[in-house]
Amino acid sequence: MDHGQRLREAAQEVTRVRAASATDPSIRSWVHAVKTWQAHRLARTHRDLLTEPRHVPAARFFLEDLYGAKDFSQRDAELARIVPMMARLLPDAALATIADAVEMDALSERLDLALARRLREPDAPAIDEAAYADAYRAAGSRSEREHQIELIVTVGRSLDRLVRHPMLGHLLNAMGGPARLAGLSEMHDFLARGFEAFRSMGGASEFLARIERRERQILEALYAGASANWSEDPPASP
Repeated sequence: MDHGQRLREAAQEVTRVRAASATDPSIRSWVHAVKTWQAHRLARTHRDLLTEPRHVPAARFFLEDLYGAKDFSQRDAELARIVPMMARLLPDAALATIADAVEMDALSERLDLALARRLREPDAPAIDEAAYADAYRAAGSRSEREHQIELIVTVGRSLDRLVRHPMLGHLLNAMGGPARLAGLSEMHDFLARGFEAFRSMGGASEFLARIERRERQILEALYAGASANWSEDPPASP
C-alpha cells in the first residue's frame, strides 16, 4: 500500500472539505458549533482519562489535536507543503500513522459538515442531545461512523508502537529549530505532542480500550434511537 499516496489524498480531502465550510459563513458557524458541542461531549464521556495523570497528555492530544474545535488551517497549509518530503524521508510505519491520522481528520470533517448542514435546516432546534441524535442518524452512514472509531484506535496503536523507537524521538527534537525557520512549527508541534503524549503513557492498550468501548456504546445507543441519556458521564471505573 502506498502510504504516501494515501497521505496526499487525505490531505487534499481535508483542505477541500474545510474550504467548503469556509465559503459559507452560516455553515462555518454551524460546523464550529457542532465541533464545540462534540468536544464537550467527549470531555464528559472521557472525563476520567482527562484527570488520571498517566492518561492526561494522550487524552488531551486526542480531544484537542486529533479532534477539537480549534482552527487547524495553519496546520493544514503546512501539511500540504511537506507531504512530498514526508513521503521521501519518513519510515513506512511513521508515514502510515500520519496517513491514518489525516484520513481520520478528513472523515471527521466530512461528517461534521454533514451534521452542520442538517442542523442548520430552518425548523431545526438548537443543538441538544435530541437534535444531535436525529442529525447523527441522518447525516453520514453507520459504516462511516464505525470506520471513524476504527481509525481512532488504529492511530493510537500505531503511535504506541512508534514511541518505542527512540530514534524517532531524537529526530523530532532535532527537527524543531529547522521546522520553525521553515514556517512548519504547527505541524512539527502536532507531531511532537503526539509522540511525547504516548511515550509518557508507557503503553496505550487500556487507554484505547476504554475509548473504543465507550464510543461504540454511544454509537449503538444512537442508532438504536436514543435521544437522551446516551452522553452521560461515564462511571468512575472503566
